[in-house]
Amino acid sequence: MKQLLSILAFVVAGAFTLSAQNAAGPSMSFQQTTVDYGTVEKGADPLRKFTFTNTGTEPLIIKSAKGSCGCTVPTYPKEPIMPGETNVIEVRYDTQRVGMFTKTVTITTNEATDTHTLTIKGEVKAPATQESVPATTGGLKQ
Repeated sequence: MKQLLSILAFVVAGAFTLSAQNAAGPSMSFQQTTVDYGTVEKGADPLRKFTFTNTGTEPLIIKSAKGSCGCTVPTYPKEPIMPGETNVIEVRYDTQRVGMFTKTVTITTNEATDTHTLTIKGEVKAPATQESVPATTGGLKQ
């Protein structure tokens, strides 16, 4: 019985040690990793924001943020984000491009798992066109 209790105590202590090791260091936690623009008009506000918090125990450093194409431009904080602090990554999509889109932004950090993928999606509609009606001159051509 004593041997069984000793083994059980060892297993429980090991589990706590492993979970404590996983919590050490920086940890980036997002409120959401996908933003849906919905349906927007051509030329609409291109800016969307991803809010995150450093839920770790050490400063979080964002090394880079890269859009999947030139039409997706991220802006990220360059200074370290301290444990418990919240900050924002801004993403601009070129809303001059008409059609459906799904784009990603890859964030590289100093975490153990050092990348995160953010997604933006939506549809840019062309403005409604009005058919032009020829102006009348009010008279007949001679």
